[in-house]
Order: sequence, then C-alpha cells, then structure tokens
Amino acid sequence: MSENVALIIRFHLMSGEDVSVISGDFDGEPEAVAAIARAVDERRSLVLMRARYDREADVNGIVINLANVVSARVSKTDSAEAGQYL
Repeated sequence: MSENVALIIRFHLMSGEDVSVISGDFDGEPEAVAAIARAVDERRSLVLMRARYDREADVNGIVINLANVVSARVSKTDSAEAGQYL
C-alpha cells in the first residue's frame, strides 16, 4: 500500500454494523486515532487516500462520514485480541 503502516480501522455504527477499513495513510496508531478524533471534533468526514474497504484487493480513496459512528478501533491486527469497543 505505502511505506506507512497498514492499520485496521474498525468503525462501529449506530445501526450496530461494523465497518472495517485497512489504511496505509498513517505512520502509526496514535496518528490515526488523532486524525479520527480531530474529524469527529470538527464535524467533518475522514478522508483516506490509501485504503481498502472490507478486505478488497484494490487500494482506493475513501471518504467516511463519521456522523453515525459510535466508536472506532485502530489496530495493526484484526482479531478479538485487538480489544473491544468502548
């Protein structure tokens, strides 16, 4: 994807659905969490330029409307051990 770290970002929506995105837009977990928090605080969408939606093979740009996101989890691994949503 890129020279940046591939991170799994899982969004838990108000509807109860989970959406998973693999992103190479950030240098690490702290930067991803800060970008998500900033977008939520500023009431704007999160823009990812190097991302794969739901394990697709192609890398695309993705715009995520955070208005209906209850919580997000950022991890280098995608497993139950990565932690629960808050």
